[in-house]
Amino acid sequence: MARRGCHSSAFMCFVHDQLPELKRRGLSVACVGDAVPFCSQAWESLTEEEKTMYTEKARKWNSKKRSQRTVKEARNVPDLVPAPLTTEMPSVTPLPDASALSWKNDQDMIADIFYFLDIFSHGKLPPHCEQRFLPCEIGCVRYSLRDGILADFHHFIDPEVPPRGFRYHCQAAGDETHKIPISGFHLPRSCYAVVLRELVEFARPAGGARPRFFCRSNDRFRINWCLGRMARKAGIESHWELFAVEVLIMKLYQKKYQKEPSNVWVYRKLDMCLWDFSSNTRCKWHEENDIICCALASCKKMGYCISKSFAGVYGVPLTAAHLPLQDSECDQGTNTRMVKLDAGHTQKMEAESSGCNKPLGSPRQDQEFVPSNCDSPCGVKTSPCGTSVVQGRGVTRLLRGASGLSKSFSN
Repeated sequence: MARRGCHSSAFMCFVHDQLPELKRRGLSVACVGDAVPFCSQAWESLTEEEKTMYTEKARKWNSKKRSQRTVKEARNVPDLVPAPLTTEMPSVTPLPDASALSWKNDQDMIADIFYFLDIFSHGKLPPHCEQRFLPCEIGCVRYSLRDGILADFHHFIDPEVPPRGFRYHCQAAGDETHKIPISGFHLPRSCYAVVLRELVEFARPAGGARPRFFCRSNDRFRINWCLGRMARKAGIESHWELFAVEVLIMKLYQKKYQKEPSNVWVYRKLDMCLWDFSSNTRCKWHEENDIICCALASCKKMGYCISKSFAGVYGVPLTAAHLPLQDSECDQGTNTRMVKLDAGHTQKMEAESSGCNKPLGSPRQDQEFVPSNCDSPCGVKTSPCGTSVVQGRGVTRLLRGASGLSKSFSN
């Protein structure tokens, strides 16, 4: 089982075992490299026990080859010290520790500048591929708790060519999320060098300090990998720090309340889809095509979450830079909304203005809208201020029947 560089992996052992079957099916596979695109999906469907078996097989094969190579080198050059390995592995920027986030007082904290960053990719490729991700969109916002979102940065990125056999995988993954096509996109895209150069200019802090970027912890590996990949391809040195935004929220909470919040509370705050369809949140293309997944919107919603959670406790007045302007205000007439009925139907509701308004949260079938200014406890089902309770078809028929029955008795 010959391998490039005399090293084998569990996946390569699996591909080697599949060669006879692929040739029997009439596929043109002369070597293991030709068979890789045909075996990726089958490899993903293996159980952990089956993958463990191939891992052990690769370990034994590598150990045997290593011992043979050592004996051969000892025979050929007995007086020379073996040279160190010169294979250059792609460097990964170390992720900073949360202890770097500290402030002297509340005023320093609310005036501090943070950069929220997100990079979208055309799917996630298997570990054996050199290209784990194909960056296609980047978004970043400059934010402070005192002033809200100060500026934003957005680019569509010119992606690399997907590895052979993975084009459909990459496009299908994009269609499920951001819907940016791999090719044939009518909007201009920027190369890696332009994106990184403008990002560095955008996030250049005062005093020459390193810019501190924040992202969701689940996206941290992808964003860090994409930054490193773009930097290597463009020949640009990377001098940034990438933190988890969950750590920032915990630090803000802990500084004010002298205790740590629960992880569930933090994740729920970030997972709110309260601003998915708010105006001036997504980029123009995603807004026009009514697509929720947008790198710029992901960054802005981190700022919205922090503003909504901590502006009040730190005495910061909310402005349009902290939270998005609503598409319809209470004092502009009626507010048309879709109301879920008990039978799975919907109808429009005309709500007269009453001076109270709150953005709609994530839709739930068993819960109606509860305004923030109404005197109702949190979690209690109620109707908006100044409106009547919207009833489903079954309840409406029951009340109409009872009304008709009472009229018949009165007559």
